[in-house]
Amino acid sequence: MLLPLQFNDGRDVPPEWLAEAVLEMVDHFGAASYETQKLEGHWRQGGVIYRDNLVRLMVDVPDMSQSREWMKEFKARWKTRLEQLELWMISYPIEVE
Repeated sequence: MLLPLQFNDGRDVPPEWLAEAVLEMVDHFGAASYETQKLEGHWRQGGVIYRDNLVRLMVDVPDMSQSREWMKEFKARWKTRLEQLELWMISYPIEVE
């Protein structure tokens, strides 16, 4: 999941909020990774081009409906809290042989 460092109006997201998001995943899944390297995203919505500074939050979880449902709820909560039009979340199936 990509988390913004600023709200859409330019205010900085409090660093403790980002730490809270990471710890919420750790509390639920037992582990999470957080990349502090800033990513720059550009996107268009309603004719307006937005530029975001983002960090990446990652977690490896079993591909189960319970995990997917929890992640959807996590995304919805944080999308509202961070006052975002959208939060980008992706998942990849991984096979270990």
